[in-house]
Amino acid sequence: MDKKIDTRRSWPKGYEPKEDDTGEELSDRLGLLETILKAKPEKKASTDIFKVMATRRSTRKFSKNPVEKWKIDKILAAADTAPTAGNFQGFEIFYISDKETKEKLVKASNNQPYVNTPLVLVFCMNPSRVKLDFSPKVIMKFSIQDATLAAAYSQLAASALGLSSIWIGMFDEEKVKEIIGTDLRPTSILCIGYPIKKRPAKLRRQLKELIHVVGEKD
Repeated sequence: MDKKIDTRRSWPKGYEPKEDDTGEELSDRLGLLETILKAKPEKKASTDIFKVMATRRSTRKFSKNPVEKWKIDKILAAADTAPTAGNFQGFEIFYISDKETKEKLVKASNNQPYVNTPLVLVFCMNPSRVKLDFSPKVIMKFSIQDATLAAAYSQLAASALGLSSIWIGMFDEEKVKEIIGTDLRPTSILCIGYPIKKRPAKLRRQLKELIHVVGEKD
């Protein structure tokens, strides 16, 4: 591929490739999902999904080490693989790259300091993308489900890549919308980075306490 960047393409602000990006790298970023699916597994990524889920822990103390671009690419591509209503992907992701915006998000999130991490992603609903013949209420439900699933997939991808994260659900929606410059409703803020200290897996409820069987009794 020619190294010259296609200026007609709409790149996310702050995520644009540089003019000196190699053709191979630019091609990768043009088709993240396709590239990742074809690529050989990274040595630093866990491919055991059950281990990834069992060992994932919320982290509130992150190091200042930046997250590598190839890992960010995979985290974003993971969101793209999440199941959505009718495959319409009724959500958008806002990639927060500057310190000032992160600090504003901290204040909008009940002053939770760990919102200011190396990688911050704001997931928003976009019901206008869901072209299905249902009531507005149902479409809104589809959209919030789409955004939530996308964030969950990104969170698991981050864990598989040796990173930690914390899911932020407590924030002032109107303030977040103003900060990131959108009319779309935010559903979650996913904060990702390298943990200062790895935390062990936490005990959960036993399945017999969690699962409720509905059916005919023997």
